[in-house]
Amino acid sequence: MSRRIAFLTVLAIAALAFVFAQPQPQKQSAPKPAPKQTSRKGAKMTNFTKPSDAELKKMLTPIQYEVTQHEGTERPFSNEYHDNHRAGIYVDIVSGEPLFSSNDKFDSGTGWPSFTRPLEPANVVTKTDRKFFISRTEVRSKHADSHLGHVFEDGPAPTGLRYCMNSASLRFIPAEKLEEEGYGQYAHLFNGGKK
Repeated sequence: MSRRIAFLTVLAIAALAFVFAQPQPQKQSAPKPAPKQTSRKGAKMTNFTKPSDAELKKMLTPIQYEVTQHEGTERPFSNEYHDNHRAGIYVDIVSGEPLFSSNDKFDSGTGWPSFTRPLEPANVVTKTDRKFFISRTEVRSKHADSHLGHVFEDGPAPTGLRYCMNSASLRFIPAEKLEEEGYGQYAHLFNGGKK
């Protein structure tokens, strides 16, 4: 039994060391924003073509590139959206596809933005991730294939899920700018049901 505890302790320390060894996100001038959504239906991104790797390196910050393209993890509690309490939606940093709503965001205590469900389930795909000798469910955006984070079954009601996302994979669109940014179909979520 003590060997198992020792092994699990070493495994936990290795996982924490990996997370804290990731590049520190820097507050810097924002990269070019994700392309404005071309479809008025939110879940359909019919005109999106993923940029080349060279283009992605130019348009994303180093941490955004590492997280979205190489399944990196940003540091907890020092990322852009873990403590964001403004009303609005979160879109993929690469494609602009709508992913999550602030209405479903909650403080999980993990240091990463967490949500109970996706805003547009069709824009989110999952796959099994077996890194660190454990099986987790990775979350990716459908159209840009960006690594977003992981989903766990320890969230609050109503879903019991915790979509634990990396801020570096997301761009936040404040409720007051939804129309201007091409996401007007979501405005009713933040103004008492009026469109």
